[in-house]
Amino acid sequence: MKRDEHVNDIPDIEIVDLENETVQDTDFGKSDISDDFEGNPDDEYEENDREEEEEEHPAPKGIRRFLNLHVLFALVLLVVVGLLGYRITHWGQRVSQSDIFKDGQGSYDDSWDSILPLTDENGKMIVNDASNIVVFGNAPFADDRGSSDNLASLIAKETGATVYNCSISGSYLAAQHTNFDSTLAPMDAYCLYWLVNLAAGVPLDGYYNDAAEALGDKTPPEAEEVVNTLKTLDFNTIDTVAIMYDATDYLMGNAMYNDDNPTDPTQFTGNLEASLEVLQRLYPQIRIIVMSPTYAYAIDEDGNYVSSDIYIYNGRDVLSTYVIKECYSSNLRSVSFMDNLYGSITEDNAKEYLTDNLHLNVKGRKLIAKRFEYFLNYYSKGYASQE
Repeated sequence: MKRDEHVNDIPDIEIVDLENETVQDTDFGKSDISDDFEGNPDDEYEENDREEEEEEHPAPKGIRRFLNLHVLFALVLLVVVGLLGYRITHWGQRVSQSDIFKDGQGSYDDSWDSILPLTDENGKMIVNDASNIVVFGNAPFADDRGSSDNLASLIAKETGATVYNCSISGSYLAAQHTNFDSTLAPMDAYCLYWLVNLAAGVPLDGYYNDAAEALGDKTPPEAEEVVNTLKTLDFNTIDTVAIMYDATDYLMGNAMYNDDNPTDPTQFTGNLEASLEVLQRLYPQIRIIVMSPTYAYAIDEDGNYVSSDIYIYNGRDVLSTYVIKECYSSNLRSVSFMDNLYGSITEDNAKEYLTDNLHLNVKGRKLIAKRFEYFLNYYSKGYASQE
């Protein structure tokens, strides 16, 4: 310590003997004047005690407080991290998959099924026995065409009705272009909207001639038959139309909906709504049943089957969203909606009813046919009163 810090301890300069040899430097850097110091000797010891305490505790109080706070914070942080780690590793109770399904696969009690009757202009329900049915769609109706195991054939057997199969293999619902152009997307000619317009009498022979020329050997084998059927069939004699497209639009990454234009034919739901609008305007006697895609597996970049509820194509959305949007459009147009994704062939039972990631086996078709009969005769056979 410097001398001037202890100036009050120095006696009157006039009584200090400067030649006294007892004056010496202490360990604290100050002179210890023992012989000529006038005052209480206890003061000297108290001063020394204070200086020893200062040497033993050199850190200022502010720094000590700062260090203590950081140590405390570090301890609290360690405790919190430890607790989080424990909770994560010990969260819940582990259950094996075999335990989950020990009582079976379970069921989807909350489907998007919506069974609506045909009504007249006053909203009165019209109940008729269906006798003439036209089906539109792709693979579900087109696979094994003409065989007894074909879905259209199974529906005819279940219902006793005459079924006109106007499905096109390899087709899809959402057109790739608003205006048909065979040089860009020749398969657009076989989307639902153009087929319905053909049935309504719109002269579209040029579309199908151009499409067949552009596709060549890839033209769907049933295309000519379907075109001729729609051109000649009197839709005033038809009482039911069924529409079922599988998950092809999802797998292609086709556009789904356009809120600004709900009848945009380049959208999955837009093409459907535009087609429903034509049918309802020209043929009000027809009851329409829209049948959703069944479950289908997505295929990743490595060719592996993955859940269609987590895999997205072309930046669009998962398969279930396509189905929900299709249901919404059907409800807006007051037509029945048969939910096959949650009510028929689901992610849990898909392996039992599919031949690959997409196509129905015979067992799957029979399931769909039986469900369709229930929808078709819900009011005429009193199924509604049995629920």
